Amino acid sequence: MIRPATVADLPLLQALEQACFATDRISRRQFRYLLTRANAQTLVHDAGHGIDGYVLLLFSRGTSMARLYSIAVADGARGQGVGRQLVEAAEAAARERECAWLRLEIRKDNLASIHLFGALGYRQFGEYDDYYEDHMDALRFEKTLTPHLEPELMRVPFYEQTLDFTCGPASLMMAMRTLDPGITLDRRLELRLWREATTIFMTSGHGGCGPFGLALAAAHRGFGVELTINDDGMPLLDSVRSPEKKEVMRLVQEEMREELLTHGVPILHGALGVDDLKGRFDSGGVPIVLISSWRIYGEKFPHWVVVTGFDDHFIYVHDPFIDYDNGETAVDSINMPIPRRDFARMARYGKAGLKAVIILYPPAGTL
Repeated sequence: MIRPATVADLPLLQALEQACFATDRISRRQFRYLLTRANAQTLVHDAGHGIDGYVLLLFSRGTSMARLYSIAVADGARGQGVGRQLVEAAEAAARERECAWLRLEIRKDNLASIHLFGALGYRQFGEYDDYYEDHMDALRFEKTLTPHLEPELMRVPFYEQTLDFTCGPASLMMAMRTLDPGITLDRRLELRLWREATTIFMTSGHGGCGPFGLALAAAHRGFGVELTINDDGMPLLDSVRSPEKKEVMRLVQEEMREELLTHGVPILHGALGVDDLKGRFDSGGVPIVLISSWRIYGEKFPHWVVVTGFDDHFIYVHDPFIDYDNGETAVDSINMPIPRRDFARMARYGKAGLKAVIILYPPAGTL
């Protein structure tokens, strides 16, 4: 039978891990953490005389994405359908959490696993070079757990932010590349955009990028830009305590706003709902949305994401941040499904409930 693993299973899980894998093993400490504290679930195949297989799922906070992190079947149990049963149980567990997608990586030389997941309806959608400890590549697979929804997704290239404070430039880069394939996504552009768009003292440490700065950086490059913000004044001033820093931020953003107006960029005061975002998306715009990271990462900081698609239940986003500390990879940050009701709650930041959306349109003359 298949059942949830408990701490009492640690010795058997560790023994199975040692027997099945020569590299990239999950340690006993990691197993304990995953069983007791992490946003994860481990299921085991209990044959009555011991555990002969397990599957480990990771769930993303605030989103409807699940990742099949590891699966192992003992030598003596292979060829008996144990692996298939574990995968099907993992899918059922993910559905119980209202997950829309299940994703995983498979070693490029693991033909048995590639065949198993292919037979279960998983499709390959990418590849990681030099992914495992022994430098073997990984193939990326995914399966929708809500096939009836059929999301409408835009082909948005993914770029990972390389610094804690460059989510805005990374999101802007993804949107720009979607509309102009000639743009090169690299760290030089990321830092250049950050220098242009930073509000200097948005948080302690390095400054982040506010809505005026990001919109202006896009306008400078000839893109069509629309900015909607619900703050009639200067946003994010309440993120610092120092009166001197507030004054610097105010002056910088006032100048940015004035320059946006000289470029003819519309600054709309109010808030865009999900249906409004969908309308902009359907007209060819790429939405870049300010959210609070609390619902996803449990930390209170402003964060920019790119909307990549919609269906009747979810909004899909590329998140430039990858939470490596919780075992995530880029797979977990691409087309992240977020329930519409949850997205509406997270698309605001701070005590003032700042809402900001930048819509990017193709440069003039490219339609």
